[in-house]
This record gives sequence, C-alpha cells and structure tokens, in this order.
Amino acid sequence: MAALGPALAAWLLLSPRGCPAAAAAATDGPNGTCHGGSTRCQPGVLLPVWQPDEPAAGDKAARAIVYFVAMMYLFLGVSIIADRFMASIEVITSREKEITVTKANGETSVGTVRIWNETVSNLTLMAGSSAPEILLSLIEVCGHRFQAGELGPGTIVGSAAFNMFVVIAVCVYAIPAGESRRIKHLRVFVTASWSIFAYIWLYLILAVITPGVVQVWEAFLTLLFFPACVVFAWAADKRLLFYKYVYKRYRADPRSGIIIGTEAERPPKDLEADGGFPALPEPDPGASPSPTPEEKELDESRREVIQILKDLKQKHPEKELEQLLDAANYMALVHQQKSRAFYRIQATRLMTGAGNVLKKHAAEAARRSPAAPGEDDDEDEEDEACSRIFFEPCLYHCLENCGSVTLAVACQQGLGANQTFYVDFRTEDGSAKAGSDYEYSEGTLIFKPGETRKELAIGIIDDDIFEEDEHFFVRLLNLRVGDAEGMFEADSEDHPKGKLVAPLVATVTILDDDHAGIFGFRERSVRVSECQGHVEVTVVRSSGARGTVMVPFRTVEGTARGGGVDYEDASGELEFRNDETAKTLQVKIVDDEEYEKKENFFIELGTPRWLKRGISALLLAQGDGERALSAEEEEARRIAEMGKPVLGDNRRLEVVIEESYDFKNTVDKLMKKTNLATVIGTHSWREQFLEAITVSAGDEDDDDEGREERLPSCFDYVMHFLTVFWKVLFACVPPTALLGGWAAFGVSILLLALLTALIGDLAAHFGCTLGLKDSVNAVVFVALGTSIPDTFASRVAALQDPCADASIGNVTGSNAVNVFLGLGLAWSVAAVYWAAQGRPFRVPPGTLAFPVTLFTIFAFLAIGVLLWRRRAPIGGELGGPRAPKILTAGLFLLLWLLYVLFASLEAYCHIQGF
Repeated sequence: MAALGPALAAWLLLSPRGCPAAAAAATDGPNGTCHGGSTRCQPGVLLPVWQPDEPAAGDKAARAIVYFVAMMYLFLGVSIIADRFMASIEVITSREKEITVTKANGETSVGTVRIWNETVSNLTLMAGSSAPEILLSLIEVCGHRFQAGELGPGTIVGSAAFNMFVVIAVCVYAIPAGESRRIKHLRVFVTASWSIFAYIWLYLILAVITPGVVQVWEAFLTLLFFPACVVFAWAADKRLLFYKYVYKRYRADPRSGIIIGTEAERPPKDLEADGGFPALPEPDPGASPSPTPEEKELDESRREVIQILKDLKQKHPEKELEQLLDAANYMALVHQQKSRAFYRIQATRLMTGAGNVLKKHAAEAARRSPAAPGEDDDEDEEDEACSRIFFEPCLYHCLENCGSVTLAVACQQGLGANQTFYVDFRTEDGSAKAGSDYEYSEGTLIFKPGETRKELAIGIIDDDIFEEDEHFFVRLLNLRVGDAEGMFEADSEDHPKGKLVAPLVATVTILDDDHAGIFGFRERSVRVSECQGHVEVTVVRSSGARGTVMVPFRTVEGTARGGGVDYEDASGELEFRNDETAKTLQVKIVDDEEYEKKENFFIELGTPRWLKRGISALLLAQGDGERALSAEEEEARRIAEMGKPVLGDNRRLEVVIEESYDFKNTVDKLMKKTNLATVIGTHSWREQFLEAITVSAGDEDDDDEGREERLPSCFDYVMHFLTVFWKVLFACVPPTALLGGWAAFGVSILLLALLTALIGDLAAHFGCTLGLKDSVNAVVFVALGTSIPDTFASRVAALQDPCADASIGNVTGSNAVNVFLGLGLAWSVAAVYWAAQGRPFRVPPGTLAFPVTLFTIFAFLAIGVLLWRRRAPIGGELGGPRAPKILTAGLFLLLWLLYVLFASLEAYCHIQGF
C-alpha cells in the first residue's frame, strides 16, 4: 500500500490532465509515443475490462487500490511458485556422477562430482530466477497479436536498473561494519561485461541498425547471445580466456607438491626485480601428473569437509566423530558455495514464514539421528536367545617345565536359557607331538544352567633337549543340548538354543626353558590407524626363557617423520625377567586427520644382554678372564654360549600409519550429504503439504551449528497467514524427487506462466486506471515486484558468502539473461510471425532507446565505482569502512532514482528523448 503514494504523485505530475503545462507538451513526437497514458482499459490476455469502463474518480481510486493489492498478492504467489521452479532446476543441475581417482602409486579411490559445470548451471538458474520477466515479455507479445508492448520490455530494463543499483546498494550496506567482501574470481566481470553489452546491443538494434524495426536475424542473434554468454562464462571458468594475462601468485601444494596458481593483484613495480613478471617456479619433472579438474574439485570438497571436522573436533574434544556428523553436515552446507537458486529459495522462505532452509534441515536430521528400530530386531532377539560356547582366550603359552596348562572355555548364556550343554574337546598335534611334548587329552565339558566358564588341563612333558618352541591345538566339537540327567533333546537348525562360535580351536605354544631366548617381533609389519593415538607392539621371547634379559629398542624414520610430526620418537630397553616370554612397547602416533594417508616408520631391536645370567653367565664370564679353562669348563662354556640371548629374524618392524577409517567414512558420509539439492528438494507430496501449513522462524543467523530452532516471530506468522493459500496450492506441484525434478519443472513453469499473465493484465489495468503509461508502470511497480525476492537473495548471499562473487555475479548475469532470453525469445516469435505475413516487426525506439542508454551510462559508472573500491583502504566491492559504505550505497540509490525520474520524464515528453 505504501507504493500507492509514488503512483498517485507520478499520476498528478506526469499526466497531461493533471498539469496544463504537461498537456501542452504532450504532443506526438517523431515516434508517436509522447502522449499521456490511456485511460480506457483494453481487455487483457486473461482478465476482461472492469465495467463500466469509464467510472467516476472515486471508483477509479478504489479500482486502483484493488488492482494494486491483487498485483502485490500475485507477486507473493509468483515468489512461492518460483521457489518450486528453482528447486526443480537445482535438482536437475545438481546431478552427480562417480569418478575413480588413480594415484601415483596405483591406488584408486571413488568420489562423486557434479555433472553440470557450476558456472553453466548458475547461468541456467539465473534464467530460472528471471522467468517472471521473461514470461511477461513473451506473453505480452503473443497475447496482443504479436505487437510490441511496453510493459514486458519496460519491466526487463527497469528490473535491470533495480538489480544493478538498488540490490548492489543493499548488499554494500548489509555487510557488518569493518568487514568487506571482495570478488574472488576476476572472471565474474565476464558476466558484467555481457550485462553492459546486452543493453548496448539493444540500443543498436532499436536506434542504429534498423531504427524502429526488429528483423528476424536481429531477434535470433539476440536470443543466441544467451548460449554465447554461457560458453564465454564456461571458458572463463576453465581459465581459457584472459586468465593467462592475469597476474598470479604461485605456491606448492604441501600434500601433492603440485604448483598451484591463484589470481592476485599485481604487486607494485618496485617489488619487481626486472620490471617484468617474476620468474615462475619450475615444477619437479619427476612429480606426478597434474590432477584433472574433476579430481581437483573432489579434492577441494574433501579438504573443506575435513577442515570442518577438525574445527568441530577441536571445539568438542569429548564427542565422537559420529556425534559430530549432524553438526558437520550443517556447517558444510553453510560454508559451501551456493547457487543462485539456493539464495532465491532461502530468501523467499525467510520472507514468507517458511523458515531457514538449512536450520530446518539440520533440525530434521537431528530428530532422525536416534536409531530407529530396524528390520532385523526379530533376528537380534533370536540371536540373543541362543547360547554361545567358545575358547576365551584362544592363545596360550607355557614353559615346558610348567607341568600342565589350563585352558578356559566360556559359555555366553542366551536370554531365558535353562538348558544343559554338553561339548566335547580333544587335542590335536601341531609341531608338538602327543606323548613326547604333551599328554593327549579328550573329554566332555558340561555347562549347567547359569554356568558361564569351564576349565580343562593339558599335561606338558619336560625334557633336557634344546629345541625350538612347539605348539599343539585343542578343539571344541559336538555340542549337544540336554538336561542334568544326561537326556539329550533335538535342537532346531533354524533357531538353535546353543551353538559353537569362533574361536573353536585354542593354540598352545610350549616354550623351551633351556635357552635364554630368541627375541623378535611377532610380525614384520603392522598397520595402525592414526586416530588410535598410539601403536602397541609385542616383542616375544621364543626358544627359551631362562634368565633376565634387557633388549634395547628405538624408532627410525621412514616416510613418516618423528619429533611429533607423525609420531613421537621412542627409545629404551625392555626387561624380560626369568620365564617371561612377551613384552609390549608403545609409540605415540600424531593424529593429522587426513583423508588419505600411508606413511611408515620402523622400530628396531638392539643386541640383547643378560642382566641376571646365573651359572651360564658365570661360565661365560670365566671365558673372558686370563685363566685357562679345563676341558669340562670349556664344554660347559660352549653349551652356555649356545644358550645366550640372540635376536631373531624379525628384529625390525615396519609400522604403517594409515588414515582413520572412521574419519574417512565420516568424510565420505558428509560428501554424500552436502548436496544442496537434498536440502531444498522434496521427496513426497506429504512433505510438501506439511511444509505448506507449518510456520517456522525466519532466522538468518547461520553462525552456530544449526541444532537450535528459534520460535517464529510475529512477522513470520503474518507472512505465513498471507501466503498460506499459495503454499497449499503449490504443494500440489510434483515433488522434485519425481522424474529427477523434470515433473516439478514442467508443472511449475505452466503455473508461473499463468500467474505472470494475470500480473501483466492487472498491471495494464492498474496503469490505465491511473492514466500511467506502461513504460512508467513497468519501471516503478512491476520491476519492483519481480525484483524484491532477488534483493533478499542477494543480501543473504552477501552476508553468508566470504566473497562477493555470488551477490554481484548473480545481479550482472541476471541482467544479461533478461535481455537475451526475455526480449530475444519474444522478439524472435514476433519477428518470425510478421515475416511470414510479409511485414516487418515494429518496435518504437522511443519506448526503450532512452531508458537503455540511460541505464548503460549509469551502469558504466556503477562498475567503475566497484572497481575503484577493490583498492585500499576499502579492499572490496561490498562493505568496508562506514563512510565509504554509506556513500557508495547512497550513490547507487541516487542513480536508480535518477533513472526512474529521467525515464518517466522522457516517457511524458518533459525532456527530449530519441
């Protein structure tokens, strides 16, 4: 309603009936366009004329109010159906594919990347966001017998002026004090150049090449400029245009060693040694080949997700990775680069009481995070009712002089179990033989109800012969279910009451006690996940365990670096006491939280030495003296020499540090969840109707972890009440999950065209009721209504993005798309129609040439100001110190007001146009 004031003022000032001087000036000009707006309304495409067609002054005012309110309400409907339309395009252009990345060492990994190029999809989405202006121009031409109208083209030019001046002014002023946003990629100015060229081209075909006539080739060339703009933007994105002339800084990727160039400002001349470009670093000829663009995109996405996980882990060290998954998903969605569709949808939903898209998604994910009862609950209950019998533990070591070794068998009783279980056991030869090394044994263990552990003893035979360590096995078999009296009962194969589970076989190793021992690691190599924090390895003593022995150890670097980089250096000695056969040592591992990692270091054992050696030690010590040994002493010394501690074959252990599988899996889960199409898309009609009738808080703050939903404000309730009809109506549009978004796309564009036709009729009737020309009506009202959602979207983009690419690039790209598609498509249809009739398609230049020229001059000035703001002390196109920020915003608003004023004065011939 507040916009009625300017409308009535414009009517009184510019209408020939409202001002005698204006009436005198309102004579037909060279193009026949200098006349007041018609007060006799014509039937629209869908709406008839409100009868009677010449009402009294009071009725005119009432009708103007009705038309205006209806037009504003339809603008709300257009915003909401455009929400569905943009969501369908986002889903279509966000399709992903799997790629296999082969690393230099031959290992492969699989990741997902987008099929559509980001720049191409963004320009396509700009066409979607400009659908109301494009459809309005097309419907106006087709609905008025292919005659050129003023409302559609005037809306396109007026919308461009509003976007270029008002929207950028809002973005400049919205940045918090002291902050600035800078265009990161200079190729954003490619779309700005096309935006200016679009209006220069418009002036040329209207007033220079074929004045007053649009020929078929001109119309088709205008339309073809849209794919040309897309191709140029794609080429700039691929750095195929002027990128090689842009000054770059070079750095080496610390992980891959690849030389990376980044766009930067040229340094002052006094910093250049020879007055030219600095010498570029020469890449290592032996380095791995440069990754493909898809691999770079995948790697960059992973790095962002990994950094988010590291920050959250540092903020919440007490939480596990799985607990941080929802918060990390929200933060990844907040910080990733977003499309124009997302910002448009976010702005519309904030404006209409539908809530913050990301926060609603995070809250829903948090509600779904508790594990729901699965489909395997019945199977789990059956498994819990089944008792399990097994060795615990399954590895045993004993000295050959121990006499016997005791093994433990566990019975894990099932729920409600009251059966008696009978299980047989028997020994089996390994390198140890029954009768010479151990006593053969077999028997039956009985587990009565409630019993969970049984023991069995196996006799060990000692001898005085020096020999290697030997082993044998004990096996469990033949489980039966019965009662305490020994009566057995049949057990079901499908649902058994008890079963034997691994480990069914226990291994017993007999250690020789006639030797000090052979020392070494159990394995030659061990792998450890970096998230474990440490690696624990065991040094074993085999072929004897006599005496106390000290074994030195130390860590040795491989590809992994010590000193706290990849692991902490460790050294020392392990003390094996008499009859002690194993010792463990720990080395601390540094968790770098890398997605892929494979580095190694080594642990080496030194020469073992006897600490308490007994008789053997005395005999060896005697040999070191000057006294000659007798023959018996020499023989005893030789036997003692054979029994002293030595190192085995596994004296050097390789430790391979690998990435954390939990961390890698978490990153992979996040990579699959961070597609914005899953956030703004819908999966069912039920979901859409629930969203339509639910009011949510329009909170723009995305700095927290998104886990807390605020209560809706009074404004949210009011806007929800005003728009609930449109929300419920458009909830009937097919969900975006249906047919990959194409069903929603088709239905949405039909509904959008219907509403746009109604808006065109209402705007025309509103203008003729007040006596306003269509060109003025389009600039002041229609362009304002179609651009309000874009204003909110660009403001959200300016606040949430760390750079100015989205907010400024979307504005300039949208202006070019409006001309190339909005006018190119409509004029192509009309030009072909009139060419088929043998007549030219006439477009009076006076309706567009002057506003287009005015806009082009002001746009050059605006872009010049933005380029100047990139320099110190402002340092960015948006924001900056308070004074420059206010001056810039004020200048841009002044440019828009001057554009509206001069365009309106020229339309009513108060100033001379073309």
